[in-house]
Order: sequence, then structure tokens, then C-alpha cells
Amino acid sequence: MSSISKETLQRLPAYLRHLKELQKQGVENVASKAIAKVFNYTSVQVRKDFASISEEAGKPKTGFSVNRLVKDIAEFLGYNNINEAVLVGVGNLGHALLSYSGFKDYGLDIVGAFDINPNIKLVHGHKIYNLSKLESFIKRFNILIGIIAVPKDSAQDICDLMIGAGIKAIWNFSPCNLVIPENIAIINEDMASSLALLSQRLSKILKKEKNQ
Repeated sequence: MSSISKETLQRLPAYLRHLKELQKQGVENVASKAIAKVFNYTSVQVRKDFASISEEAGKPKTGFSVNRLVKDIAEFLGYNNINEAVLVGVGNLGHALLSYSGFKDYGLDIVGAFDINPNIKLVHGHKIYNLSKLESFIKRFNILIGIIAVPKDSAQDICDLMIGAGIKAIWNFSPCNLVIPENIAIINEDMASSLALLSQRLSKILKKEKNQ
């Protein structure tokens, strides 16, 4: 298998969702052309993506084994291993994250949620702990993933606290750039950037339609 690009990595979860739907429908094999049509990719791109993470070779007449691809993609992405995480910040965004029951399908389980508001006790079945207990909780249960959903003014302090307690990977929803050591993994969910990209694409579509 060849090395995987960032673009391929970002496409894999969507492939997996679609393949699991095919599983539910009882589909045993699928052609790269059929998958390419769903996502508006080329069949060459789909085959190249699959070759990056699986030794499953698509056959000319039958295509790819759906079960094998589901297994290989899930294994590559680590979805077969549940990673426990803590969440800090139980405002509107924190509520939304705690309400999503699908994280476990992607190998993530939020086992502890923390906030400075003492009046927040329970959210979507999750007990909310005081922020003062965060460090001991992380150390006690050896948590490696931290989710930050606090205002930007507090984000760096929370980040430092998490890392000091043993967190190795951070999923940051706060609108700021966090300073972290090189040995810490981080993903920043920048909603402003995503909206800017969406607006740009919309402008291109409208401009194209206007010129037709």
C-alpha cells in the first residue's frame, strides 16, 4: 500500500458511510464507477484511494468486496478502537457535541464533560463535572483526547491544562490558534474558514449561472 494523502484521508469517512449503507442493503460487491458516481469523483481516484489503505483488488466484473473495504477502512481510521475523550465547555456547541450519539461509530467516546458553571449538572445523559476536576480525571482514566469548546479567551489555558495532565490529541472548536508542543496532535475546526469557503463556492456558482 502506498502512503496516504490528506485529501484521501478526508474522503475515507464518506466512503465508509456509503459502504455501510450498501452492507445494510445486502450488497456484496460494488464497482469503483458506482462509488465515483455517488461522490462525483473519477473511478480512477476511487481505486487509488482504496489502494492506499487496502490490499483488496477490485475485479473487472464484480468490483470490490464491500465487507472487506468496510473492514479495512474502519481499521485504518482506528474506528475499531474506541478512544475515550474529555470535553471542556458545555455551552451551545458543547451541548450539540454531547447530543451526538454517532461518535462511537467513529471510535470516539466522550467519557467526561467539564464546565465552570456549577448549575450545569447533566446534559444529554452526560454528568457535567466542575473544571477543577479535569486534571485528576484525565490522569486517573488515562485520557488521551481533549475536546475544547470554550470561548477563545480561555482556550489556551484549557489546552495547557489538558496537555499538562497527559492529553496527546486535541480537537479544538474555539476560534483561535493554540500554541502546542510538537508531540501533540491537533485539529482545529474553523467554522469561519469553512463558511468563507462555502461562500466562495456559492459566488462561483452564481457567477457561472449568470454568464450562461
